[in-house]
Amino acid sequence: MSELSPVSLPVAGVRLACVAAGIRKADRPDVTLIEICEGATAAAVFTRNVFCAAPVTLCRSHLASAMPRLLVINAGNANAGTGEQGFVDARAVCREAAHRLHCATEQVLPFSTGVIGQRLPAEKIIDVLDLALGQLNQDAWDAAARGIMTTDTVPKCFSTQIVTEAATYTVTGISKGAGMIKPDMATMLAFIATDARVSDTHLQALVRDIADRTFNRITIDGDTSTNDSCVLVATGCAPGPALTPDSAQWTAFRNGVERVFAALARAIVRDGEGATKLVSVKVSGGLTEADCLRAAYAVAESPLVKTALFANDPNWGRILAAVGRSGATDLRLHEISIAVGGVPIVAQGEPVPGYDEADVASVMKGAEYEITITIGTSALEVAVLTCDFSYDYVRINAEYRS
Repeated sequence: MSELSPVSLPVAGVRLACVAAGIRKADRPDVTLIEICEGATAAAVFTRNVFCAAPVTLCRSHLASAMPRLLVINAGNANAGTGEQGFVDARAVCREAAHRLHCATEQVLPFSTGVIGQRLPAEKIIDVLDLALGQLNQDAWDAAARGIMTTDTVPKCFSTQIVTEAATYTVTGISKGAGMIKPDMATMLAFIATDARVSDTHLQALVRDIADRTFNRITIDGDTSTNDSCVLVATGCAPGPALTPDSAQWTAFRNGVERVFAALARAIVRDGEGATKLVSVKVSGGLTEADCLRAAYAVAESPLVKTALFANDPNWGRILAAVGRSGATDLRLHEISIAVGGVPIVAQGEPVPGYDEADVASVMKGAEYEITITIGTSALEVAVLTCDFSYDYVRINAEYRS
């Protein structure tokens, strides 16, 4: 398998385009099309937010009845909290796009990201469909990554190739997200494609499993968006038979797909709104994996912990307090250990003899490090990626609609 690459590789059977529709800002690319060849399969996971956006509901419905030929993604407007009108507008975009592509309306999937509670300017999207369709190109992954951005500061696009005896498979993906990020499935969007041939049933199991261990292990601010969506497409254009979990190539293929998912998830946290630190919170020893996750997220989402990360302040009491309120089962203080960047701070519930705060403060000045926490005696272990809260996080979100 080749190394993961930030240089996008084309995926046979996928073409993309990105154009400006003026949804929020003039001359800013904000409508992205991803065309998928006939015969491809697709699977997706979506937000668990009860008040999900109209496009999320439509995507679920359309995927249940047909395999998609076109993804239509707009930035600048979430089309969430827009009532029945939101469905009317999203359907209109799907209908007009399907007419131009000569496919069924159900074969068009709409995705939106941006401000919640404002009507989607569907006519602006429809007006640029012909322009975008005319620009479809297999090499436009990087442009598409830029087109789906909102408060992101950098585009997020990664590729890899999986070399097997049967064939070489390409996997390329893009994502967006920098705030309102605690994917609970997956404001986050992710679109990943491969030229392997995989049934929709196996693809759905794959995307759910990998999303659970990548996009569902990150948090920027603990907020789950109304629009979170993660789509995995398999075009089947690579040579060789269909891949299944019983195939000799499956493990290598699955690992390659997970590498792209993990890189995209990591890039989202690294680009967190106002973030200056990327921190892995690793928790082990819980009675169940869910207990480990409860403790990890309690720490990763604590405003007091996150502001301490920004200040390079080794205030481990905030970490201990967050674990204590996490709801993890059967916590005992004498089983708690904490370390930052490999420097032991707490062992068996008490400060480590000779602990020097300056050692941890020095580690915390780095751009990336790990907080490790033991909460019991089991061999279970999970890790959650988080970032710090800086002054800029407040500024960005205070000015978001201005």
